[in-house]
Amino acid sequence: MPGLLGKKIGMTSVFSADGKNVPCTVIEVGPCVVTQIKTAEKDGYEAVQLGFTEKKDKHTTAPMAGHFKKAGVAPQRHLAEFKGFDGEYKLGDTITVDLFNENDFVDIQGTSKGKGFQGVVKRHGFGGVGQSTHGQHNRLRAPGSVGACSYPAKVFKGMRMAGQMGNEKVTIQNLQVLKVIAEHNLLLIKGSIPGSKGSIVLIEK
Repeated sequence: MPGLLGKKIGMTSVFSADGKNVPCTVIEVGPCVVTQIKTAEKDGYEAVQLGFTEKKDKHTTAPMAGHFKKAGVAPQRHLAEFKGFDGEYKLGDTITVDLFNENDFVDIQGTSKGKGFQGVVKRHGFGGVGQSTHGQHNRLRAPGSVGACSYPAKVFKGMRMAGQMGNEKVTIQNLQVLKVIAEHNLLLIKGSIPGSKGSIVLIEK
């Protein structure tokens, strides 16, 4: 799907035509520059590689500096590939937020907020001793039995236990574009999206 890279600014709310207060997320989308054109003959598939947010030359490795020099663009901090663009693009072309229209539905991919190491009550919604779930009887937030005995003498993969929570790649589908503010490269997306303020997200049509 064609799309662009963007940065999550934060959340706000707008009023719809019928007077309802709608929560929305503000995303700074692009402008993105074309850093590579991949073709079926050379790469085995067709895609457009886009760069977002310039960075200094001293923060760029030599191989990547050559990559950007070949494309004729300044070094870019974030890169991503997208397929299915309408029209032909050349190296160095700029794609802006005008790619999207109001009332479009988009998929947004981001990295969720990291919660650190969490127990089963917060991570998986176990009930704790008040609901007497999962085997414990006198410990408030303990996980209870995990089912291992002399057979099978192991804990099965996928068992819901304590561990790292968050900091995962998350995709939210079918989010509505409420408004496009082209002069400021902004999209207003209905609802919430994964990630903290300032995090990088992928928006696909």
